[in-house]
Amino acid sequence: MMKNKYFIPLLLIFSLFFLWAISSNLLPTMIRQLMKTCELNAFEASFTEAAYWLAYFIFPIPIAMYMKRYSYKSGIIFGLILAAIGGLLFFPAAAIKEYWAYLVIFFIIATGMCFLETAANPYVTALGTPETASRRLNLAQSFNGLGAFIAAMFLSKLILTGQNYTRETLPVDYPGGWDGYIQMETDSMKLPYLILAGLLILIAIIFVFSKLPKIDNESALDKGNSKLINFGVLKKSHLRWGVIAQFFYNGGQTAINSLFLVYCCMYVGLPEDTATTFFGFYMLAFLAGRWIGTMLMVRFRPQDMLLVYAIVNILLCGVIVLCGGMIGLYAMLAVSFFMSIMYPTQFSLALRGLGEDTKSGSAFLVMAIIGNACIPQLTAYVMNHNKDIYYIAYIIPLICFFFTAYYGWKGYKIENKN
Repeated sequence: MMKNKYFIPLLLIFSLFFLWAISSNLLPTMIRQLMKTCELNAFEASFTEAAYWLAYFIFPIPIAMYMKRYSYKSGIIFGLILAAIGGLLFFPAAAIKEYWAYLVIFFIIATGMCFLETAANPYVTALGTPETASRRLNLAQSFNGLGAFIAAMFLSKLILTGQNYTRETLPVDYPGGWDGYIQMETDSMKLPYLILAGLLILIAIIFVFSKLPKIDNESALDKGNSKLINFGVLKKSHLRWGVIAQFFYNGGQTAINSLFLVYCCMYVGLPEDTATTFFGFYMLAFLAGRWIGTMLMVRFRPQDMLLVYAIVNILLCGVIVLCGGMIGLYAMLAVSFFMSIMYPTQFSLALRGLGEDTKSGSAFLVMAIIGNACIPQLTAYVMNHNKDIYYIAYIIPLICFFFTAYYGWKGYKIENKN
């Protein structure tokens, strides 16, 4: 009965995980592309990530207040429409061809996606029994992995043309000269975002005509019995440590993701087409990790798996730091597999027992994604200033995984204090 009652709502929510994965996992491709179209180095282009993830720091609390005042559904529909508008703005941006215009667009898209993520994660944990919340959220995040794979393996190939010229190396007979080359590279960015905008609008229409069940804390709000945002929830140590763990995990993951194509093309020397194929395998490993991890949680405690996976990734990052090159590249594929369960597992463990403060807790956990706006830049800076030993930059995500390991070891525990 429970399964029949929640099947359609969960399916709709799962589609949101798919959509925001496409959006966020196009960023590594866009970093590589903007290095060409705007003539940037890796450090400068890494601010693409900063512009996107900064929205996740600014807006979760206002979004949580909005959804507590109204509903998850209204927040989701508004977020879908806002993100779609951002995707359509790539057409005027292609005429402007300025880096700042793209940063503004990424910020707008991310704001819309922030609505979806602030709503979807706690909603999935609430639609069912608390005992299976981690497994349910990992299942939902498997659709996130599918979106990431499609973005990396297929949409990235629509953006990256395989041509990589500078003003000095551009053939003298290239049609339209340098301006023609830049226009061609710029135009290649429009189609994937048009597809994304179309999907967002379609899902928004479906949500308008769908019925989503209210969960307990939403019903309480209808009676006016709850604050719009409760900062006191951070006194709960398992949530506080969850926010810290999410900050470092998100930053470490995004540092590896965002620089993957730069690593492949600039340091390993792979052509763009081959690099995007490896990026597809990287995200396929992530997707496989999500599915396998979800199944393993039937037998193993989520916190135990979190600890083991974090330790494995510390060792794998050590391999990248010591070896670099193709060995480091293959190690990254393994890192992707073991990163797969970390975000949803930490998220669900941190929300346990929050009751009517679940939306507040979710807002603070989503805000922790601000790690994506600073740790990748630090990693890119170290890589850009140590080109002969570029691989030492991966000591930064290595350190980040220590916080995930701690959360799986002790940080997740709920302290019963009044």
